[in-house]
Amino acid sequence: MFSIEHEFDCTVITLVDEGAAPLGEDVVINAFEECVTLEQYDARTKTMQKVTLTTEQVQDLAAALDLPEGVYTLQRIPPDEG
Repeated sequence: MFSIEHEFDCTVITLVDEGAAPLGEDVVINAFEECVTLEQYDARTKTMQKVTLTTEQVQDLAAALDLPEGVYTLQRIPPDEG
């Protein structure tokens, strides 16, 4: 299950683990104009863990989900040329 909320400066997506126990902690994804953050509570350290991805890294990740094993470079087209 997941939820999507549109805030003033970002879109917040929350992924909720509904599988069989043991369940994973929720993952909160904040999509800002300049970056995307992923946050998840770590019960072992009792802290929130955060990873920040640039928009280019998010594009690479999205492409990687549909490609076979290998090493790739995306050709980026400047916005004014696309």
